[in-house]
Amino acid sequence: MPMDLVILAGGRGKRISKYTKKIPKPLIKVNNIEFIQYLINFYSKYNFRKIFILTGYKGEKFRKFNKKYFNLIETVCIREKNKLGTAGAILQLRNKIKENFILINGDSFVNYDATGFIKKKLPKKIISKILLVKNINYKSNNKLTGLKINQDKLVVNNGKLMNAGIYFFNKKIFKYLKSKKKSLENEIFPDLLKKKLVQGIYSNKKLLDIGTYANLNKAKNFLKKNTNTYSVFLDRDGVINFDKKYVHKIKDFVFRKNVIQTLKFLNYKKINVFIVTNQAGIAKGLYSENDFFKLSRQIKILLDRKNIYINDLEFCPFHPKAIIKKYKKKSSYRKPGNLMIEKIKKRWGVMPNKSYMIGDKISDYKAAKKSRIYYEYVEKDILKQVIRINKKLGFSNYS
Repeated sequence: MPMDLVILAGGRGKRISKYTKKIPKPLIKVNNIEFIQYLINFYSKYNFRKIFILTGYKGEKFRKFNKKYFNLIETVCIREKNKLGTAGAILQLRNKIKENFILINGDSFVNYDATGFIKKKLPKKIISKILLVKNINYKSNNKLTGLKINQDKLVVNNGKLMNAGIYFFNKKIFKYLKSKKKSLENEIFPDLLKKKLVQGIYSNKKLLDIGTYANLNKAKNFLKKNTNTYSVFLDRDGVINFDKKYVHKIKDFVFRKNVIQTLKFLNYKKINVFIVTNQAGIAKGLYSENDFFKLSRQIKILLDRKNIYINDLEFCPFHPKAIIKKYKKKSSYRKPGNLMIEKIKKRWGVMPNKSYMIGDKISDYKAAKKSRIYYEYVEKDILKQVIRINKKLGFSNYS
């Protein structure tokens, strides 16, 4: 069973009150994208069951994220009615979390190897692992040794490393969160550390915390450097898999030649992979949205096992000749309309001159043209095609 992602987004952000008088910290826009959207973009490629956003201060501002889907994952916002500590906020999920989960702070970002962190197996006794990064405020006379608490921060190696605010938890953690209004860092972790139930995982990547004006000023360039610059839009049926007409079952889904290798190559080159697909079969009553989601998640699991990831996916169930009434309409989401592409462009800050699209129909070409994205029809060997396009557009130097 896939694990859940939990985002702590309830803090007041007093140190940057100029911005947080009206909105919570995670909703501050950086490069015209809300900070929490960077987090969702980064994590939604993984096989999470749900994304829980734990809100508090001005929690109503998060409502546009509630019950929405990002790359097949539903986001659920839970607002604390009274002030709870970090441990108390997590306790709200006791009956909602099915298995293990990843917990992150909603005001910080690290472009780390999340695959290794998520999948690294732990000794049976360990119930938590913490991502550790270099402590930029390290002082050589710090007397701390080992993994300990120092000024509200978990530190290790005499304070050279510090907690990045990214945790893996076994569901057993709820046994230690029996009472509300407790701090995870200051009241729960000391006990876990004493019992040797925590393991630190080191990353050499830099931590961005937008909790101060200075860091917020650095965020624009930091996120430009630490999020993928180039993007590829792919149609699904006929490009990724053989088009057998209205494929909606995993037994009928067959990858085309070298598609797996192509996706792995694009991931290695750190090029975003987006799927935009018309799904008229839903409108025509041949299969349901649930069927589409089920197949898409099965594909996601299959690729995840190979450490291959699709960054985002948009689909259009509408058709002007639909049999199912609620899907019967002309929609610019349906290619040759380009709203699926534009939606992803806005969510990710995609630049048309750093993107291209591969499809197999005239409708794909027209959609790409409307969004000013370079387009090619899919070739027999898509891997050779992608390598050639990357060189043509100057993507080959990006890694």
